[in-house]
Amino acid sequence: MDISKEQIIHWAYLADGSWRLVVAATERGLCYVGSQEQDVSELANWAQRKFKNYRLEQNEEILQPYLQQLKEYLWGQRVSFTVPLDLRGTPFQLAVWTVMNDIPYGQTVSYQELAQRLLKPTAIRAVGSAIGKNPALIIAPCHRIIGKSGRLTGYRGGIEMKEALLRLERSGSGT
Repeated sequence: MDISKEQIIHWAYLADGSWRLVVAATERGLCYVGSQEQDVSELANWAQRKFKNYRLEQNEEILQPYLQQLKEYLWGQRVSFTVPLDLRGTPFQLAVWTVMNDIPYGQTVSYQELAQRLLKPTAIRAVGSAIGKNPALIIAPCHRIIGKSGRLTGYRGGIEMKEALLRLERSGSGT
């Protein structure tokens, strides 16, 4: 892949009920989901750190498959995602996000348990840091990671969003 070639990052807003998200994808797949507390400037800041040469382009039509699957999830009609991903991170971050994706819908695990699943039981803080840098909220389900005591802790989208996502999943309405 020629890194000097300009990458187009297509983005769109998803507004559905009380949900407000910023969703973005490259030609390779979904790369970013930001919370209702964030806006396009957050996407631009993230893209500047992850891409050498890029251009943001609003395009709801191209984002339609991603938006549709997110809506289905938010409506309780989807428990997993099949859209392609283009997640950008360090090898350790990618490993954390991969293991995180194995947590079943409606279930939670602690940061410590996730570190153990990675066979790095003492890397709890590093796991937490990698989770905090997850660019694709909801789709890469970092909301399913909780404190050892069962308490909800840090979430890039805010604790209220984390609570709402877990409540949605625990309602059992996903099919």
